[in-house]
Amino acid sequence: MLKLLIGAAAGFAAAWFLDPNDGTRRRNVARDKTMKYARKGKDEAVRRADYATGQVKGTASTATPGAREDASERLNDPALAQKVESEAFRDEAIPKGNISVNAENGVIYLRGQVPSTDVMAELTARARAVDGVRAVENLTHLPGEPAPTKDESREGAGLSG
Repeated sequence: MLKLLIGAAAGFAAAWFLDPNDGTRRRNVARDKTMKYARKGKDEAVRRADYATGQVKGTASTATPGAREDASERLNDPALAQKVESEAFRDEAIPKGNISVNAENGVIYLRGQVPSTDVMAELTARARAVDGVRAVENLTHLPGEPAPTKDESREGAGLSG
């Protein structure tokens, strides 16, 4: 009996799809619907894989809070110099004045004239506190003193970090 039912179903399907009048249209509709469901399945699989990837990344980042990416790897030198400027001169205790800030390979160079040695020390401390700064070389000077150079600074104290 089962063989009879399978044979009847196969015959009906063949007659349905091979009909000379509507068979071509029926075959094309069946193909289009099959492709639609295949695309939907693929899109759903990609969506689920992306979701699972995000879940794993999120879990890994919360499980290892100390494994954060170092700021020195994220910021290039101009961006680091700008970040130091914005944080060091945030309040009016240290006037920006004629002080320039630039960076080379994560080392911050401070140049210009400052009103006192206290301001000089505070500026160095603030620059050191910025994430991503490897070292600070303070080449600032007091009024009436000659400006130090990189070479003089390295001979005297070396890089301070």
